[in-house]
Amino acid sequence: MHKHDDTVRCRCHLADEAATLAFGARLARELTPGLTLYLEGDLGAGKTTLVRGLLRALGHGGRVKSPTYTLAETYSLPAFELYHFDLYRLHDPREWLDAGFRDVSGGQAVSLIEWPEKAAGWLPPPDVVVRLRIDDDSRDAECEAVSPRGAHYLEACCTPC
Repeated sequence: MHKHDDTVRCRCHLADEAATLAFGARLARELTPGLTLYLEGDLGAGKTTLVRGLLRALGHGGRVKSPTYTLAETYSLPAFELYHFDLYRLHDPREWLDAGFRDVSGGQAVSLIEWPEKAAGWLPPPDVVVRLRIDDDSRDAECEAVSPRGAHYLEACCTPC
């Protein structure tokens, strides 16, 4: 019997910052508590800009900053809490545990995790991996579902660009 492949992907070319913000807004449409998204890409690829667009679409009117120095920013939204992690400064994956984040993800929150490889082995598994790549003055985005829940999410929010 042939096994059904639930892999869902979407790709978009993001011409500028406005396009990155708009793509974040598209990703916000179908977010539900318990989803975990890994955000991958080099420095300056637009990960925090994407999160800013997502949060704006969810009604957050305050400042959205990169949690590079604080490691995490929490946003209390009407439908759920959203945790934005930036693990760039971690030197050892166990620092994730030392920072007290073990019980933060999952459940009734959405977790967006930049630089997930810095805490490999300790993080919750992702539902979706979002990869941003610098392409001259623009960006390319690829989203890949890695769980059935992530596949359902991408099918609902990731229409062709």
